[in-house]
Amino acid sequence: MFNKILIANRGEIAVRIIRAARELGVGTVAIYSTADRDALHVHLADEAICVGPARSTESYLNMNNILSAAVATGAQAIHPGFGFLSENSKFARLCEEMNIKFIGPSAKVMDMMGDKINARAEMIKAGVPVTPGSEGEVHTTDEAVKIAEEIGYPIMLKASAGGGGKGIRKVNNVEELVPAFEAAQAEAQAAFGNGAMFIERMIFPARHIEVQILGDSQGNVIHLGERDCSLQRNNQKVLEESPSVAIGYTLRNEITAAAVKAAQHVSYENAGTIEFLLDESSGKFYFMEMNTRVQVEHPVTEFVSGVDIVKEQIRVANGNELSVKQEDVTFSGHAIECRINAENPKFNFAPSPGKITNLFLPSGGVGLRVDSAMYSGYSIPPYYDSMIAKVIVHGENRFEALMKMQRALLEFDVEGVITNVDFQLELISDPHVVAGDYDTSFLGNVFLPEYQKED
Repeated sequence: MFNKILIANRGEIAVRIIRAARELGVGTVAIYSTADRDALHVHLADEAICVGPARSTESYLNMNNILSAAVATGAQAIHPGFGFLSENSKFARLCEEMNIKFIGPSAKVMDMMGDKINARAEMIKAGVPVTPGSEGEVHTTDEAVKIAEEIGYPIMLKASAGGGGKGIRKVNNVEELVPAFEAAQAEAQAAFGNGAMFIERMIFPARHIEVQILGDSQGNVIHLGERDCSLQRNNQKVLEESPSVAIGYTLRNEITAAAVKAAQHVSYENAGTIEFLLDESSGKFYFMEMNTRVQVEHPVTEFVSGVDIVKEQIRVANGNELSVKQEDVTFSGHAIECRINAENPKFNFAPSPGKITNLFLPSGGVGLRVDSAMYSGYSIPPYYDSMIAKVIVHGENRFEALMKMQRALLEFDVEGVITNVDFQLELISDPHVVAGDYDTSFLGNVFLPEYQKED
């Protein structure tokens, strides 16, 4: 096993990785920006090293500084967490060249599956269903108009190198297409340095279903079931649960088998997620994308499967076989995760950085977990993502999980900053959500208009 790994991230995911490594007897190195000098992950790691100023491009995205920190501290591997450099194949390749293990898939696989156009082509080869769409990159509005006419409206414009909801637009007709294409392309160029787009027929409304997969260097690939991530705002997930109430036994077997087939096709190693859109009216599902990293919502899968995904990542990167085989994986109960952000839902979800003057995190009982890097007196910097905690619950059934989440959110108390805790409490208590009657349109078209009417 590794003696020491460096965590190229911050916040709750850095804390999560440090804890998993410590339980495996592995030493840890935290990196931090000047704005994160007092962050929890810095205090918890065995060593910590500053890699630059507050701006992400000069610290958490600074490949040279991060690799230098790994060399200086003798770290044998780097865990990128999610976001930042986690899906950057150049960084993975630099790690390989420096004989530092990147805890994730190879750069080759990241190139193959990180680019949505390449991924789509590979899934067609693998026999995984994909939505009708463009066969390659789309660079001009003239190309976009022609392709849209061929596949039919409504369509989705997506940045080829995209992620995090950037460079995505829904287009209902030809009149909307040109301005939407130009806006999405400009956003993609600014966010990813790549303005290449592709077009897909829009499956909407739909369920957003993703399957957690794990692979090792011996060719073993397994799935850990599915998560339903249909509650989204602006293409960003808000709440996730496992299993999905929209899927029965037969469809679950079909969609998880397709995910394993996809991962096997690219000889995938480490943790990854295959995302699908499910058309509930027809029962058909379509490959959307692959995330070549650990997901924010991985704890719900850990609760229902009993598998520690982060520990498996470290073991697999060390060359070990997966600790479980598919026939060993059993699923129990129901799990739900709510993302807690420092933001003001009543003011268009504006970020709310500042100093936490008092903090009480929910606890007690079986099946409750809070992943966070907060502590009383901590100042949330304004430079990074607004997510400050994740509340995850597990119950014997979905009703028990819902009630446990309501109880946990009622106990959650943070003073000094505005959070979305009350928003999440209203969402988890909504009759449609309680009944499992929602899809990707629900939050934006049904819940938010009513929520924003309230004083």
